[in-house]
Amino acid sequence: MPSLKTSSKRRPIGVDLFAGAGGLSLGFEQAGFDIAAAIEIDPIHCATHEYNFPYSKAICASVVDVTGEDIRRRAAIGDTDIDAVFGGAPCQGFSLIGKRALDDPRNQLVFHYVRIVKELKPKYFVFENVKGLTLGKHSEFLDELVAALDGAGYDVVLPHQVLNAANFGVPQDRHRLFLMGARRGLALPRYPDPLTERITVWEAIGDLPDADSFRELEQSDSVRATWVTESSYARRLRNLDPDPDDIGYRRKFDKDLLTSSLRTEHTPISKGRFMETAHGKTEPVSRFRKLPPNGLCNTLRAGTDSARGAFTSPRPIHPFLPRVITVREAARLHSYPDWFRFHSTKWHGFRQIGNSVPPLLARAVAREIGRALDVKPPKPRAVLCPGDPELLTFDMGDAARYFQVPRDTIAQRLRKKDPKQRDFWDRAYA
Repeated sequence: MPSLKTSSKRRPIGVDLFAGAGGLSLGFEQAGFDIAAAIEIDPIHCATHEYNFPYSKAICASVVDVTGEDIRRRAAIGDTDIDAVFGGAPCQGFSLIGKRALDDPRNQLVFHYVRIVKELKPKYFVFENVKGLTLGKHSEFLDELVAALDGAGYDVVLPHQVLNAANFGVPQDRHRLFLMGARRGLALPRYPDPLTERITVWEAIGDLPDADSFRELEQSDSVRATWVTESSYARRLRNLDPDPDDIGYRRKFDKDLLTSSLRTEHTPISKGRFMETAHGKTEPVSRFRKLPPNGLCNTLRAGTDSARGAFTSPRPIHPFLPRVITVREAARLHSYPDWFRFHSTKWHGFRQIGNSVPPLLARAVAREIGRALDVKPPKPRAVLCPGDPELLTFDMGDAARYFQVPRDTIAQRLRKKDPKQRDFWDRAYA
């Protein structure tokens, strides 16, 4: 396991807020950053992050309850100058498909994002959210956020941009707002340029064995298998070919272990409807979209957590098989490498993917932060062993005990408005 005190002399360090399973963390790591700390309120997600980033400090807490000093102490980084703070506050308050009210209580988390940036004083910040934040009255909230960051001592790159993951090597049509900036006096980063070629659904998942072929996957999310992978995209994610742009840590990984592939049982009637649905069309009863093999996946969504009813978002139908896709297939469509593991259940696994920034999109943004820093971090020689596999099987009670937090900690997302919040915004404008 690398030591941040040693490696950070050559690799910039970052802190991930609202980290989830770690999509932004992975993208920044692949761009040359060490992830000093990841703050995430959900114990299940926090455990998954700890499994995949064994060198990083997973802090299971709400950003409402932590300070910059807490993060420095718990991550053992002392007064080290932090190079980047990044994160995307939960987006239900801004989403185009959800409630669009400026007074949504979840929007207070954006305020706390600014507060922690101000307390940690990183050289750079990246804020990610849904494109709905740029539309209608929500744009007023975005203007307020920009003003607050300016008041905290940061120059913001304007105009802000909405980036489509499909333009950065991800086989998914997924638009997200990115707002970034620099501590006053430092060089501003720029937004990444889109790539000229796109990856298709079939390039991403066409090689994966059919989960329904394995009885073991009725009860387990992994099985040993042998299969051939031909597309360059899939070969990089399976670690068969090197990725020259990935300067993250290598992981100890069994290429012949098919993971995150717990089966979903469908009735014969459902299977028939799935097979009759044309590529790119929505099956009318389930409202599931059938993936076009030569096109893009639609935006993978997370559904809601237990505090908001535990609803599952529609899962795409496989292009050629009469079933919805597996968590691993969703991970491929999100640009996660095969060594990256998710919670062993389908509900948590899909939620972790749908809530996250695709790593290749995150990497493209992080590389621009690295260019602004004017650093050229080396590819680490260390090969990391992942964390304890038990971290991926925790139920909420197990995970809460592990991180020593209340079992109902998720309900903290719906706290009453912080009475100090208005004063902070007022000071930010001053």
